[in-house]
Amino acid sequence: MEEVINYGWLSLIPAVVAVVLAFATRNVVLSLAISLFLGIMIQVGANPWLSLQHLFSDYLFVDLATDNNPQTIVMMATVGGFVALIEKSGGARAFAKAVANSVNSKVKAQLAAWLGGLVIFFSDSGNSLILGPMFRPIFDRLKASRAKLSYILDSTSSPVCILIPITGWGVYIMSIIATEFETLGINGSDASTFMAAIPYQFYSILALFLIPIVAFGRHDFGFMAKAEEQARLGLPQNIADDEAILVSDDKKVSPWNMILPLVILLGTILVMFVSWGFPFQNIPGSKIRIALTSGYLLASIVCMIMITAQKLMSFKETFDVFIGGIQKMGSVLVVVVLAWGVGSVCKDLGTSQFIVDSTLGLITPHVVPALLFLVGVIISFATGTSWGAMAILLPIGINMAVGFGVSIPMTIGAVLSGCLFGDHCSPISDTTVMSAMAAGCDLLEHTRTQLPYAGIAALASFVAYLILGFTNANIWIMLVVALALLIVFYLLSCRLWGVKAAESK
Repeated sequence: MEEVINYGWLSLIPAVVAVVLAFATRNVVLSLAISLFLGIMIQVGANPWLSLQHLFSDYLFVDLATDNNPQTIVMMATVGGFVALIEKSGGARAFAKAVANSVNSKVKAQLAAWLGGLVIFFSDSGNSLILGPMFRPIFDRLKASRAKLSYILDSTSSPVCILIPITGWGVYIMSIIATEFETLGINGSDASTFMAAIPYQFYSILALFLIPIVAFGRHDFGFMAKAEEQARLGLPQNIADDEAILVSDDKKVSPWNMILPLVILLGTILVMFVSWGFPFQNIPGSKIRIALTSGYLLASIVCMIMITAQKLMSFKETFDVFIGGIQKMGSVLVVVVLAWGVGSVCKDLGTSQFIVDSTLGLITPHVVPALLFLVGVIISFATGTSWGAMAILLPIGINMAVGFGVSIPMTIGAVLSGCLFGDHCSPISDTTVMSAMAAGCDLLEHTRTQLPYAGIAALASFVAYLILGFTNANIWIMLVVALALLIVFYLLSCRLWGVKAAESK
């Protein structure tokens, strides 16, 4: 029998180094790679030559060949190709234009942009770059601020993607869950666990609901109130200098270029699920990945045929777009593989067990979800990346849930919510930058106007996790409580720092 070594505080080094380097360098790949290598060196007596051999023989090659991981890589590559095709087809842009044509008030403009963001769920960055050019002239005509548009674009990008299992976000999260379940010997489906965690993602849900609350409430507060007042009075706004990249294609395209591929995608998944016994039988994660990959591939083929038939591009060009989308996923896949490696090395070092054992007398199980949410907020905001924060914090969170006897879906939901905050609000996040660019808004203006709104959603989420931890209340009741908290914090903020919006004639 192999001897179990207790590494004690040394087991914390990979996780701590990953977080510190992510803060310092804002380079997730470098941070995870160094963290993984240091974790191996701890096990082999600080021998770098031997560590290099073990890096490949015991970790990277093993993780790449482990059960579900190759499926995840192929699936994420297919998702990347599909998203690139949908964006290039112009269907989403045509859909957004059709929605925008019926807008004649500030409230309708905000709700239409919000609805467009919900429908264009397949890409966090594509969402902003598609909707921004469509709604910018409408917001200008109605004298609504560019800052408000960029806030809506940002709040319907990653907060939507993280809730949907068939997006790249969902696939990535499920891959981490599957790896941790296999490591801990948990007999559960990564897909069903992700689905169960969706209602526990308080921050993403509240961030989405806050948009219609603000639209119907007709009040703004903080820097957003000032931006709205400047727009209403026709005063100069803090807008981006360069809007050249946002020019849309002049070619006439149909919304069906987006709708039909999505129907094929969802139809393929549903047919395969039903053939495997859904909804009466649980479907294993491996089959779910087969259905998702098949759906994305068939939908991509249909989209390529439609683009070619409409003479928007040649078939070769559409194939190049598909391959280009796969290539764009390259850096993401590197993060995924390194995250698997760090998870494996932390398991071998006993990191999570050491954390649980060390904190058993310091914290209670009741505060675990709120604590993990808060840590996720700090890491993701400082690094500007949700994916890197999730790679570090999800394995720790799942292990803490097991060690403290806390609900795993609740813990995962809290971690995802905290990690989303940084992607949503950090000025160094790619989606924050793209939302500002797409709306033609200055990045600093977008960041400072959005942050107070995101802040009340985060505060409501934190309080809700505390209440949930201590009461173990029904999740659907807690969602209502969380929404009530959000409304209270919004009204209180408007009362203290708010201005009522006026419709421009």
